Amino acid sequence: MAPDRLTQIRRYLYLNGATGVHELAEKVDASLATIRRDLQRLEEQGVIIRTHGGATIADSVGLEIAFEARENQNLEDKRAIADAAFAMLRPNTAVFLDAGTTVLQLARRLRLDPMPLTVFSNNICVAEALMGIDCIQIILLGGRVRQSNRSVVGALSEQVIEGLWFDQLYLGASAVQPDNTIATPDSDEASLNAAMLKHASERYLLVDSGKFGRHSTYRVGRLDQITQIFTDANLGEEWVARMQQLNIPLTQPEAMIEDVA
Repeated sequence: MAPDRLTQIRRYLYLNGATGVHELAEKVDASLATIRRDLQRLEEQGVIIRTHGGATIADSVGLEIAFEARENQNLEDKRAIADAAFAMLRPNTAVFLDAGTTVLQLARRLRLDPMPLTVFSNNICVAEALMGIDCIQIILLGGRVRQSNRSVVGALSEQVIEGLWFDQLYLGASAVQPDNTIATPDSDEASLNAAMLKHASERYLLVDSGKFGRHSTYRVGRLDQITQIFTDANLGEEWVARMQQLNIPLTQPEAMIEDVA
C-alpha cells in the first residue's frame, strides 16, 4: 500500500499547501512514524520539501500534478473525441499533433493501431506515447519547454514550422471564444499554433464542449480556418447552430462507457 499512500500524500500537499504531519497522518490513515518515513522518502525523491513539523510540495512536482489533473479531466469525452478523429488519419502522410490534452489522447489511440506516418509535435508526451513504433517517424520541435503542459514553444519552434507543410494538423485549444476565435493563455503557444494553422492542408480542432464560450488572453486564429471540429455530445444547441452557419463540420461522439485506461 505504500505507493498509494505516497501518491495520496503528494496530491494532498499539492491541493492544500504546507501541511503538518498530524493532519497528513489523519488524512491517509497512517501512524506518525509511518508518515515521517514517507516524507523522508518523498524528500529523497525530490517530490516534497520537509518543513518544521510538516511538508510542502516541490514546485516542479506541483506542475506535474497540475498537468496530470488537466489531462484526466473529462477523460472519457477526450477519448471519444480522439477515437473519432483517429478515423481521419491516412497512412503515409505528415501530421502535426499539438500540445492539447485531447490531442494527446489521439496519440495514445494511434499507438493502439499504428500506421505509417510522419508525426511532428511540440509535445513531449506525444513523442513519448509514440516512442518505439517502427512505422511512425517522430519529429519533436526544438525550443523553450513550457513545463505546465510539457510543450515546446518559442522563436526556434516557429522558425522550424516556417520550413514545413503538414497534410493534417490536430489542434487543441484553451478557449473557443464567443467571437468565433480560438485562444490560449500563453503568448508563445498562441504564436506557434497560429503558424501551425498557416502550414497545414487540413486543420482539425479537438476540444471538449467546456471550452466553448470561454475567454483566454492570446488569440490563435479563427474558426473559419478550421476544416472540422471534434467535440463531445454535450455541446450547447447555440454552438451547434453556429457551426452550421459557419459551414464547419462538427463531429460529436458519445463518451465511452467503459474506462479502459
